[in-house]
Amino acid sequence: MSTPPTTAPPEGPLTVLNPATEEVVATVPATTAAQVDAAVVRAAKAQSGWAALAPGDRARLLRRFADAVDGAIDELAALEVRQAGHTLGNARWEAGNVRDLLEYAAAGIERLTGRQIPVAGGLNVTFHEPLGVVGVIAPWNFPMPIAAWGFAPALAAGNAVLLKPAETTPLTALRLAELALAAGLPEGLFQVLPGHGTVAGRALVDHPGVRKIVFTGSTAVGKEIMARCAGQLKRITLELGGKSPNIVFADADLARAAAAAPMSFLDNTGQDCCARTRILVQREVYDDFLALVAPAVAAVRVGDPADPATEMGPLISALQRDRVNAYLTPDQKVVAQGEAPSGPGFWCPPTLLAPEDPTSPAAVEEIFGPVAVILPFTDEADALRLANATRYGLSGSLWTRDLGRALRMARGVNAGNLSVNSHSSVRYWTPFGGFGESGLGRELGPDALAHFTETKNVFFSTEE
Repeated sequence: MSTPPTTAPPEGPLTVLNPATEEVVATVPATTAAQVDAAVVRAAKAQSGWAALAPGDRARLLRRFADAVDGAIDELAALEVRQAGHTLGNARWEAGNVRDLLEYAAAGIERLTGRQIPVAGGLNVTFHEPLGVVGVIAPWNFPMPIAAWGFAPALAAGNAVLLKPAETTPLTALRLAELALAAGLPEGLFQVLPGHGTVAGRALVDHPGVRKIVFTGSTAVGKEIMARCAGQLKRITLELGGKSPNIVFADADLARAAAAAPMSFLDNTGQDCCARTRILVQREVYDDFLALVAPAVAAVRVGDPADPATEMGPLISALQRDRVNAYLTPDQKVVAQGEAPSGPGFWCPPTLLAPEDPTSPAAVEEIFGPVAVILPFTDEADALRLANATRYGLSGSLWTRDLGRALRMARGVNAGNLSVNSHSSVRYWTPFGGFGESGLGRELGPDALAHFTETKNVFFSTEE
């Protein structure tokens, strides 16, 4: 278990700022450790009744929850634009993704079946028993969908959920809890606990009544959570950092690959664990590719996230802006850079660097902002060497017309999610998770509900 902090834990309410204007959007009371304890008691009581419902009834209530979210798409999107600085189009998609996740999870409830396994002298069956109370600690970069990655399958599997949103982005989570109650979910079953990570988050992780923690965030915090859960053998799912490669071979459709490259690392202002922030280009087409991608990066429209024409908004906070700017030192070779607004707001321009050293901090560390590096490689072996020269292994892209090469590279790149001739990483009906220090476990996909259950084996003797 990690050493307790030497400084006093943070106190007081959470102040939510609009990242585009720095104006205060809302002030939210922070959950205390004692309130977390009370919430666990309420959740455990609600969970027993929820698990006892017929599968069809649980599914019906989750579909009502999905319908409620669908009716509030614009409201939820507007909240996300204001609290997280997401572009309007992205925010609408994210709210719709919560709806879709709930519908997908609801469809899995009646198919969460055990097995009958042939044995001698009797009958052997298995059951998927819910864990009980699940804690979901959601990040600020995708507050709605990533929270739903945890709470939708957990609820569907018969658990109660305590959701702690990030300090900077609690508003959509609070509204989702209201929609769940309005849809008919039992009181106490799905509670949102906004608060400081070192207070509410730590209390949730340490509580013996919470049987699983789902965390998305930094690798450093993920390691601490893993250590704290070890003492109770508490189940965990961790979705952590990334430094994903975008590998472009000489035989690829260069125009298509170059056109797709900017938003592969600039979507959500680069605040995405799956961002393709290392563009690896075969040396013989490096100059040609750079000539195509540089103007595309510079042309990305940065501005008011509420404007439908905006392609990239601000960073989440002044702290994040300063972290990103620390990588943009005068010695860096900038090969492409766009423009960003001046004045209020946490802005940073789209930037592409060409470091001489492939082991430099900008080339190996997760920047979590609108910055990528471009590096040349010689052949498949060299591309794999560069792609795998990282402690992370979350996602990546391969661009080639050679099917055999695509298969070889897909098997060779150490990442949990790869795309060939595209940048798609996440679909709610396919599994998602990382290798190495990008995380532990898998989310989404057809097995999502089972990850929130324990398998119970029961043997019935038929012998007299």
